[in-house]
Amino acid sequence: MLIWPLPALLTWALAWGVFLGLRASGLGAVAAFVLALLASGLPAWTGRTPWRRVFMLGGFPLSLLASGAAGSLPGWVWLLPLALLLALYPLNTWRDAPLFPTPASALKGLALKAPLPDGAQVVDAGCGLGAGLKALHGEYPRAQLHGLEWSWPLTLLCALRCRFARVRRADIWAADWSGYDLVYLFQRPESMARAMDKAAAELTPGAWLASLEFEAVGWRPKARLASVAGKPVWLYQAPFQRR
Repeated sequence: MLIWPLPALLTWALAWGVFLGLRASGLGAVAAFVLALLASGLPAWTGRTPWRRVFMLGGFPLSLLASGAAGSLPGWVWLLPLALLLALYPLNTWRDAPLFPTPASALKGLALKAPLPDGAQVVDAGCGLGAGLKALHGEYPRAQLHGLEWSWPLTLLCALRCRFARVRRADIWAADWSGYDLVYLFQRPESMARAMDKAAAELTPGAWLASLEFEAVGWRPKARLASVAGKPVWLYQAPFQRR
């Protein structure tokens, strides 16, 4: 992990490098701006908080404006950063967790706590760029892995990164969970009540709900995994029990 603000500085430097390189090759200012913005979009989305992502994405356009090099750009171009932000984080997902990648070792030992048979159906509900899917694949190499993600850009990139899984664009709250043996979530505390209600209504007896970091208050966990300090995995098995 890079110390802040180094990630922002590197993202801005990348965008400027792409912009200046394309301009030097003869590409028009608008096209160079769009491509530089896209180049900075994905690094910006790795920011650990919403405000950091905004700073990382907005730094290049603002510095371009301040430098005076933006004089040849039409006014509508300045709507592109907002459009990119909305593409990566659609409005109807704002109540869900932002893009926080699953730490690589956070699920280490999960298969011992929640054993599954070969061919089990496992889903990462809100898979983002695929960090959770990679961790699940390490624990359940013979499972059938699925990823659900609402953002089109993240869905496509996750599918490219995780060719071992079936990744599709879907609303995790509207998707049917009944066919899965384990549902993995890295949501936020406010979403856990909704997740448990959905899991209790749809998961079959013996199926698991695994939540990274956030406990489902009022429900009794079957097990708890603590592979990474400060990021426990709470495991609930259907039929779920209230405290």
